Amino acid sequence: MNDAPDARRYRTIFLSDVHLGTKGCQADMLLDFLRWHDADTIYLVGDIVDGWRLRSGWYWPQAHNDVVQKLLRKGRKGARMVYLPGNHDEFLRDYYGSHFGGIEVVETAIHESADGKRFLVIHGDVFDVVVRHAKWLAFLGDGAYTAALGVNTYLNWCRRKLGFPYWSLSQWAKLKVKNAVNFIGRFEEAVANEARRHKVDGVICGHIHHAVMHDRFGVDYLNCGDWVESCTAIVEHPDGRFEMIDWARRSREGVELPVALPAPKVAA
Repeated sequence: MNDAPDARRYRTIFLSDVHLGTKGCQADMLLDFLRWHDADTIYLVGDIVDGWRLRSGWYWPQAHNDVVQKLLRKGRKGARMVYLPGNHDEFLRDYYGSHFGGIEVVETAIHESADGKRFLVIHGDVFDVVVRHAKWLAFLGDGAYTAALGVNTYLNWCRRKLGFPYWSLSQWAKLKVKNAVNFIGRFEEAVANEARRHKVDGVICGHIHHAVMHDRFGVDYLNCGDWVESCTAIVEHPDGRFEMIDWARRSREGVELPVALPAPKVAA
């Protein structure tokens, strides 16, 4: 699929948590997004490929291969591609400093926006206590999450038959279950503290599949979200302004809508 002739061009695009190699990956939605959006620099902020799931059973349909080819093609056309491995694609952490098909593999990055602000870019799993100190529990949680996505697929099939729009069970749980809400808050605060330690203006991360932009902890916190549930990305405009693009919502409603997510004070 070629890029649209009137594709929007940004200074930077940030994508995370695509989870290629899983049935939950919304590869077709991501391909559509990539067709309509270009950038000078594209950051792949971890968990792009799901090595955990591929180890337990191979799943790699054509659409997943198409995503890889589309990203490589953008690199060949001149985009700088930066890959920051997460916990699900941790096998790439043995290759920091390497280049694959024009894609740089790095542990962390400092991104300077067009208006001079500096942002720490990191996947974020190192600030997840479960992943760091109880990996077996993380694998168990991953299995439960996959099961929830399976339930969600059936539920939304029924909703489509009844004329209702897409609804995410796991996203709802994150916002309603007290422990999940508390975990998100602790994670965001820990990542914000790391940004302060690096003496930067903000942090751009992924990992927890919770797309949001805010400055509640004294620095700009931007989480890319994912391409399993929310289908969201962060883009930087030529003037340094950041925007969260909810591609699932825009595609569903067929129009360019104002962003409904809260935004931090990151405009020039």
